[in-house]
Amino acid sequence: QVQLVESGGGLVQAGGSLRLSCAASGLPFTIRGFGWFRQAPGKQRELVAQISSDGYGNYADSVKGRFTIFRDNAKKTVYLQMNSLKPEDTAVYYCNVFPSVLQTYWGQGTQVTVSS
Repeated sequence: QVQLVESGGGLVQAGGSLRLSCAASGLPFTIRGFGWFRQAPGKQRELVAQISSDGYGNYADSVKGRFTIFRDNAKKTVYLQMNSLKPEDTAVYYCNVFPSVLQTYWGQGTQVTVSS
């Protein structure tokens, strides 16, 4: 059974930082790419960052230069380091495999709230 468990969210002031974690189990971690997504109230879920099995990352324009995605294959965990946070980054953040996103893999997500 595949599980992707997100953690690390919280309340932070604008300009602050958070590090999100996505712990994976039940799948061949090292050969899969992953993505971090977010969904703000009233908006569609969007891709924020992706990382290949080789560790190469790509980012949405809205977070480029502020967010960094990286992975620890030994811990089967994908991270999202978020710096210089803005109120518009407020959302529930999720991880999933990428590019072949699977609906059954969506977890509970982790709430990030950035106050102005």
